[in-house]
Amino acid sequence: MSKPSFYEWKPQGPAAWGMSIDLNACIGCNACVVACQAENNIPVVGKTEMLREREMYWLRIDRYYDGPPESPKFNFQPVLCMHCEEAPCEPVCPVGATMHDAEGLNVMVYNRCIGTRFCSNNCPYKVRRFNYFDFAGEERRAIQSRNPEVTVRARGVMEKCTFCLQRIAAARIVADREGKKASAVVTACEAACPTRAFTFGDLAAKGSEVAARRAGPLSYALLAEQNTKPRVTYEAHIFNIDKPKETQK
Repeated sequence: MSKPSFYEWKPQGPAAWGMSIDLNACIGCNACVVACQAENNIPVVGKTEMLREREMYWLRIDRYYDGPPESPKFNFQPVLCMHCEEAPCEPVCPVGATMHDAEGLNVMVYNRCIGTRFCSNNCPYKVRRFNYFDFAGEERRAIQSRNPEVTVRARGVMEKCTFCLQRIAAARIVADREGKKASAVVTACEAACPTRAFTFGDLAAKGSEVAARRAGPLSYALLAEQNTKPRVTYEAHIFNIDKPKETQK
């Protein structure tokens, strides 16, 4: 029996975009972080603002340490917007700047955002970023280096991962021309990952890899007890705790 919910509307779109991240494959190289920054025109805030915890990365790599301090083991976990089906950030926004589209994506309407940051306070994953200053206007970056398909955000606007919505939109256009359903979409983080830790696709498509990974025995949702029903799931890291046998002399 499902838990009671305040969300009565369910996405009715032709696709249900989702992502699965294999923690066994992630090596913490940060290639996905750099690719996301270049693809989505994420500004560089500088050392001073980073020390004030005003980073703008839409995708971060959490590091966990296990074992003795002199030789710990490293575990990595990419964390981005979970695109929750029951997103706690949406009902607290007074102007409806964050909302769901027909395909279940948690999107931002930048023209509506007035910078209350209520959505950031209500997000259990802390993946939303706020433009405290005109970071985009102050960074030393040629205009030609920006992605023309992505809006450059101004001061006082909240932003976050969009599942590379511009790439999804391009796939929709091609699919409409061919009379098909958009399914083959590769996000920037997925394309840049050298170990193929990311798998993005349509959860509603039969036989899709992301749906198969989500249904696997290792699949789990981050902070599932919050009942947010995230579209991003993880494949648990498997550790070999068996010690190697000593060589017999």
